[in-house]
Amino acid sequence: MELREVLNYRNPARVAFGWYAWTVFLALGLPTALAVAVLPGLHARRRLARAAARCFFALCGIRVRLLDAELLPHGPCIVVANHASYLDGVVLTAALPADFGFVIKQEMRRLPIAHLLLRRIGSEFVERVDRRRSASDARRLLKAAAGGQALAFFPEGTFLHARGLGPFHSGAFVTAARAGLPVAPVLIRGARAVLPPGARLPRPGISIDVRVLLSKNAGGADGPAARRLRDEVRQIMLAELGEPDLLPKPQLETIPDRSA
Repeated sequence: MELREVLNYRNPARVAFGWYAWTVFLALGLPTALAVAVLPGLHARRRLARAAARCFFALCGIRVRLLDAELLPHGPCIVVANHASYLDGVVLTAALPADFGFVIKQEMRRLPIAHLLLRRIGSEFVERVDRRRSASDARRLLKAAAGGQALAFFPEGTFLHARGLGPFHSGAFVTAARAGLPVAPVLIRGARAVLPPGARLPRPGISIDVRVLLSKNAGGADGPAARRLRDEVRQIMLAELGEPDLLPKPQLETIPDRSA
């Protein structure tokens, strides 16, 4: 545990808020998981999950704002967002319309309640290590996208302790290029301050902003087009985010694609 986190545990108000936030999360999450397990209709289940996520932040006194929402494409698209906190998925669930299926790492299957909730709201689980299973997952994502499913990716794959934007995997951009869907970059600001990497308890926060940037088209269905789109979108997000670049420039074209 970092010294900063140790010091936070000596702040009674922060500790009280942290335990309160987790209590609210469980009090809302367990009934929501049970409800979506039996509720018919994917869109109805997504609306319920969105309402629960928004209620969680409201009860914690945290305002979640979707900025420049008019820039979201009308119809199916691929959303790509930066990843800096365990809260990011909950943030996007609260902020985005109830039309998106989230692309999530396979490891989340190990959490039974979370897996049930995520599966029932149409999330897609992807393998990041086994290349054979990763290829199969990529085909499944392409089929979903080509069938009109809007998908939300965290192209960094995971978040790092260091503040900044990490390397992007190509899965989201390959899916967009082959399915002919626009890519909508989205920036999440404020989630790291509420629950930073390594922290066990959430911290009080005023607001979390989700800002939509101008969408980009792949301009081709081949691998080079998808990689160009990946690097272009990443540079746009990096410039708007205003955080350090955690990828050395010479490596921009050589990121190993270990996830869909």
